[in-house]
Amino acid sequence: MRVTRFKLYHYPATRSTRVKWLLHEILGDDFDVERVALYDGKQYAPEYLAINPNHNVPVLEMQLQDGSVTRMLESGAMLALLADAYPETGLSPAPDRATPERALYLQMLHFATTWIDMMLWQIRCQTHLIHESERDPHTLERYRKKLTNEVEPQLQRQLSATPYIAGESFTAADCAMGHDVMWARAYGLFCSDEFEQYAARLRARPAFQAAYADVGDFTLAPPGAPHGVPGFPG
Repeated sequence: MRVTRFKLYHYPATRSTRVKWLLHEILGDDFDVERVALYDGKQYAPEYLAINPNHNVPVLEMQLQDGSVTRMLESGAMLALLADAYPETGLSPAPDRATPERALYLQMLHFATTWIDMMLWQIRCQTHLIHESERDPHTLERYRKKLTNEVEPQLQRQLSATPYIAGESFTAADCAMGHDVMWARAYGLFCSDEFEQYAARLRARPAFQAAYADVGDFTLAPPGAPHGVPGFPG
């Protein structure tokens, strides 16, 4: 059944931006966006929890031909579905073949949206979101070291070999990994030339520029709570 309209629940520079980016790559501006005011706590409102009980963004809402609505809550799953649903865009290797190209693409897509996301989220929580009285410096140090000593060399090797994270061509995996690279760089990580050149290639894409046009509305620390949020629920 065909999707007749997409709607993305979004907040600037968060993980919803990677989905917004891919939607711009595929559809231009032909989709709907609703901003969820995370710093105002709108993700905990009952009407939003009815849409997403995980109280975060993104949510991708798909209106189908019969008038029904399907929702997705995981950004990595959204990227995979969207790229495969529009094969003419070339944003994923052919899903009907078990090829090395497909394997690398899926590896990098899921590496970004699981393992790397988790570590970057812990760094952000421990640096800006959890109240300073509740922070654990050992957790912060552990994940910074793991990203520097274990993750960064893997990505550097790949980006030394190919211009994009899964090969010679831009794919949906770059929407995930590119977002994580820029997230990491905001915390003083991934600063080598390979990452700078990779980020520059991504920033040159019109769809990237459209997706990140609202980045000026984002702050690492919640406004009004420079030392973190007491009892931050995560």
